[in-house]
This record gives sequence, C-alpha cells and structure tokens, in this order.
Amino acid sequence: MTRIFLIGYMGAGKTTLGKAFAREMSLNFIDLDWFIEERFHKTVQQLFLERGEDGFRELERKMLHEVAEFEDVVVSTGGGTPCFFDNMEYMNDCGDTVFLDVEPAVLFRRLRVAKQQRPLLANKSDEELMDFICEALQKRHPFYSKAKHLFKADELEDKRQIQASVDSLRKKLNK
Repeated sequence: MTRIFLIGYMGAGKTTLGKAFAREMSLNFIDLDWFIEERFHKTVQQLFLERGEDGFRELERKMLHEVAEFEDVVVSTGGGTPCFFDNMEYMNDCGDTVFLDVEPAVLFRRLRVAKQQRPLLANKSDEELMDFICEALQKRHPFYSKAKHLFKADELEDKRQIQASVDSLRKKLNK
C-alpha cells in the first residue's frame, strides 16, 4: 500500500508533479483542495469567506483524515495544510511526506503568471508578491521541514523536466 503526501507552497508543483507521478506509478491522485470543492460544491475561496480561516482549516483537517484512509494514492495538499493542527505529524504517520522545495524566484515566476487565478495574490505588485512569498515561506518552513523527504522542484516547466522529476522522485522514494 502506497500513500504519498506532497506538501509545499502554492506554485511548488504539487499538482503537476503529483499527477505525473501518480500516472507513472499507477496510483490514484487527489488534490485536497479539489476534493474539498467537490464535496462541498464550493470553491476554497468561498469556504474561506463563509467559515473564516479557522472554520476552513477544521474542514480541511477532516478531509485530510478522510483521504489519508485511501490506499495507493498521491495526495497534493493545500499549501497551508501542514501548518495547522497536527496535520504534518498525521501525514507522516500515515505515509510518505515529500516537501517540494522551490526557490522563491521560481515561485515568483510561476505565481506571477497565474496570480489572477489566486485571490490572495491578484492585486499585488511584483515587489509585494515577492515579499509575500518570502514571508510565507519563512513562516511555513518549520512545518514543511518536518516532511520525511525533501525534493527540489525548481524544474517542472515542460514535459521533459516533469518526467525527469518523476524519475528522481521515484528513486528518492524507492518506488
């Protein structure tokens, strides 16, 4: 039975690498945010607005516990998931955790392109965006660093890089 949790900041490539890795390994792939949205028929943003952060994080925790029961799965968590409650310890107890570590400049490049789809980033200038990324990484690193595995995910820009990353992750996890 395989259970892998991918953690890291938004734009780290959790979904991109997770889907490709799951496909290669014949595992199921679950994006925790998508799972929550499907279950509640609302976007994460709507749930945040309705319930507040505390309410959303409690719901996220319950959904994490649900997907952690699945077998032969790769789970892409939300960027904040490891930072609340005992989520990080719980994921470590349930399976392999992989922190997708990405340089701030790479995150900036990825998020700058997609910032209109990400409400937290939509109205930020380039300077504000870079500051936001650096501050968030600093706050979250103590949680992310509890992962069983660290994986550099700076190069996920094309199919060749994604496949090379899948191969590297497979070796790292001995799969």
